[in-house]
Amino acid sequence: MEESKKGFSRRAFLGSSVLGMAGLFVLPRTGSSPINHDKRDIKLGFIGLGQQAMSLLNGFIQIKGVEVVAGCDVYGVKLKRFEKRVLAFNAKADIKSKPALYEKYQDLLKRKDITAVVIAVPDHSHAMVAIAACKAGKDVYLEKPMTFTINEGKELRKIVRGTKRILALGSQQRSDPNFQHAVQLVQTGALGKITKVNAYVGAPPKPYDLPEEHIPEDLNWDLWLGPLPGNIHYNSQLDPPISLDPEINEKFWGAWRWYREMGGGFTTDWGAHMFDIAQWGLGMDRNGPVEASPIGDGKEYMSFKYANGVIMTSEAWDEKKTKGVKFWGEKGWIEVARGFFNASDQKFFAEKKETISGPYETKVPHQANFIDSIRSRKDPVVPVEIGHSSATVCNIGNIACQLNRTVKWDPAKELFVDDTDGAATKLMQYTYRKGWELG
Repeated sequence: MEESKKGFSRRAFLGSSVLGMAGLFVLPRTGSSPINHDKRDIKLGFIGLGQQAMSLLNGFIQIKGVEVVAGCDVYGVKLKRFEKRVLAFNAKADIKSKPALYEKYQDLLKRKDITAVVIAVPDHSHAMVAIAACKAGKDVYLEKPMTFTINEGKELRKIVRGTKRILALGSQQRSDPNFQHAVQLVQTGALGKITKVNAYVGAPPKPYDLPEEHIPEDLNWDLWLGPLPGNIHYNSQLDPPISLDPEINEKFWGAWRWYREMGGGFTTDWGAHMFDIAQWGLGMDRNGPVEASPIGDGKEYMSFKYANGVIMTSEAWDEKKTKGVKFWGEKGWIEVARGFFNASDQKFFAEKKETISGPYETKVPHQANFIDSIRSRKDPVVPVEIGHSSATVCNIGNIACQLNRTVKWDPAKELFVDDTDGAATKLMQYTYRKGWELG
């Protein structure tokens, strides 16, 4: 009776949900804060110290029991900024230690006292650094998308489980009550059978076309490139410059993400968030679409078909082109984005709760969940398998756009179907330049 008052019955739950029993909603463990440890037993190292890392630092450094002891970056001025900020916090918290600074991540990983690392390097180095960290016995908080290629994701997943490390993805929307509420509505059948999903993220990557510029003296461009081919020239938009005196921080996000040679465009930058929520709602975690179609034939968006018949498109659902997700069901629709929720019926709205101010990266309990997982040795909100499946759907979409044709995918075997010329399969990985390898 109580369930019926809430808008759906057990019979409706099992009968009208597109998911059936396989997709029952499970609220992730987020915990508003980790155990209150006066002793700082979690020693963190940061690898990659750009704009995103600074936001993450602001969150992690305030968690009880955490001490930031080391940082690594190939850009000298960003190492100095990191040191300055950690020292300022330590002074207020009466912490006497000084963070160690490294240019090479391998040197940081040799530190026996470091419990875990926060990896916020460009996407093309995610897998390489994360695998090395796991093999060095470190737990990992890894920025999204999990990996640059599909095959890198498969390898990282294997290494994480083989080394028994905790790996959490920076898909912080999963720790946001707003998105949790939306997914709960979908998975409990409140919207009835889901017919389609709009998950708007933006355009795929384009070929690199920035002009060559002089490399700053304190930037190790060779290390920044990592496994990428060495013929990619430097431009300041790729690693935005900063200054310390006066302090001027990044004025834009690193443009490497918009170019095919180094990133996955908006497809991976925002798809790792919005496609991720769509797949979560559809019960497709650790799974994926069976078909991806590119932008073209008069359509300005890519689309994905799932085995249950649901179509997900990267199509805007409002004039503002809000990056978010719209679930369409037989009983109504809901729209969800950061700080936004709308629905076809008032009954789908959740009770308003007090929100925490500040940057999105630090106002949800995602980071605290990672620290909690380190202590409990239980999977975080977004473990490696989900990070991989969410990154894979992004990469499949980009591959379809790059080949300008629909591709068919087997999510269980993780391979392309009917790829007669092998072109799609080839794009699951690229050849690292000499001297670079995973781990």
